[in-house]
Amino acid sequence: MAGNDFDPNQLSTSQQEALGTYTAVTNQDPAAALPLLERSQWNVQIAIAKFFDGEAPDPVEEARASLASSSPAPPSQSSHQETLMNGFSRSPRPRNPSRLDPAPRIVPQPDTQNVYRPPFLLAILFTPFNLLYRLLSGSFRLFTYLFPFLPRLLAGSPGSRVQPRRQRDTTGRKPLNPRDTAARFVREFEEEYGQHDLKFFENGYAQAYDLAKKDLKFLLVVLLSPEHDDTSTFVRGTLLSPEVVSYINDPQNKIILWAGSVQDSEAYQVSTALNCSKFPFAALVAHTPQDSSRSMSTIGRISGLVPPSAFIPRLQSAISQHSATLERARQSRSEQQATRNLREEQNSAYERSLAQDRERARQRREEEDARLRVEREAKAKADAAERENQNLEQWKQWRAQRILPEPTSSGDDVTRVSIRMTSGERVVRKFPAEADIEELYALVECYDVLSSSSGSAEVTEPPNYQHQYRFRLVSPLPRAVHDIASGATIGNQIGRSGNLLVEPIDDDEDDA
Repeated sequence: MAGNDFDPNQLSTSQQEALGTYTAVTNQDPAAALPLLERSQWNVQIAIAKFFDGEAPDPVEEARASLASSSPAPPSQSSHQETLMNGFSRSPRPRNPSRLDPAPRIVPQPDTQNVYRPPFLLAILFTPFNLLYRLLSGSFRLFTYLFPFLPRLLAGSPGSRVQPRRQRDTTGRKPLNPRDTAARFVREFEEEYGQHDLKFFENGYAQAYDLAKKDLKFLLVVLLSPEHDDTSTFVRGTLLSPEVVSYINDPQNKIILWAGSVQDSEAYQVSTALNCSKFPFAALVAHTPQDSSRSMSTIGRISGLVPPSAFIPRLQSAISQHSATLERARQSRSEQQATRNLREEQNSAYERSLAQDRERARQRREEEDARLRVEREAKAKADAAERENQNLEQWKQWRAQRILPEPTSSGDDVTRVSIRMTSGERVVRKFPAEADIEELYALVECYDVLSSSSGSAEVTEPPNYQHQYRFRLVSPLPRAVHDIASGATIGNQIGRSGNLLVEPIDDDEDDA
């Protein structure tokens, strides 16, 4: 099922869901991910942990392999005859190639545990017990000082074994974080051996380990013991020799150099994890994709005092054996990164295109909304103007029916008015002198209705309509404006006779 003819339809629904979840997290090809899922019994969490942390060897499979290798194969007829002829002599058993030792990622642990401090209230409650304990322990120490033979007698009695006190660090080295520890090692190395051209990785072993795994480089770990007799000879004669320095610093070899002193906790833990048996010690760690996609293994060890003529060939041999594998892994990772970059670019282009489409759609919606709004406003204005015209015509007809009739006689209570219209036509009419000046305005406003009226039916006043006159009546000499808001009568404003001009009121003047 995991071959080149991989068909997802052959999997069950739960297996397809597990495969989809695994590939979404690891971004691995489904055909390549299938063997790891099968080895993990289709458990997605276990498979993802194996992918990122490295897949440890399966003890069940190793046991099966050991049983298969230990059980003798059924002899053929020819081998049986040869055994009889040779007196049942055993042929030598072929030797299986040894597996590479895994190189774990070491995170330094503190040498001393943190002291637990109880809460303040509990500390107050246990203060008497603490004082009593100190008093008893001080008395016991004084008693053992006066009688030094008693602790030995008590230690020799059964059931009274005293636990040995934990040895304190007598080196006097202060524990630091990995970066500061690396900086201290480089400083002490330069103080001891002078200036050099080696490029030490000035950070912790875990950071160098992660960088070598990320960039698919070789991690050269050098562990020194200042108390060892061969350390100075190894450093001056081998590690700082021009050929070794040139080989380590060569960018084509892709080597990351990390070194440490076993007097520091981190370097000591690294020496234990890498199975260091003799100092000075050097180990070459690299990614081994043949074991798993995330595993790191120790591909070479150099222990003891080794001259440069043997140190460099052993490094070259280990690197040459794994360079092709790492190069294939780099190419595969480059292809995956290129595919990922292409997918990201495609997604980015799709998102940009989608954003542009959304922006164009938004602009079209805004334009359509603006057009509809303009149309609604124009229609509302047209409807309002139409209603205004209808109300104006209805008001004119209603007001024309209520204009005071023209007096038939002439006298002091009658005013004769000559009005020149905007069209140039002159209208002469008599009005009662006590009539309001608004009658003149109504006559001018309703003149067209009065001219065309022929006894139409009764018209009512339009509801909710407040009429405004869009002109003024003006006497030419001397110029005087007869404002309707004054509320005066025609006799008071004009007298017994007068000439008036109709002046239209502009919109700007009306707004002012």
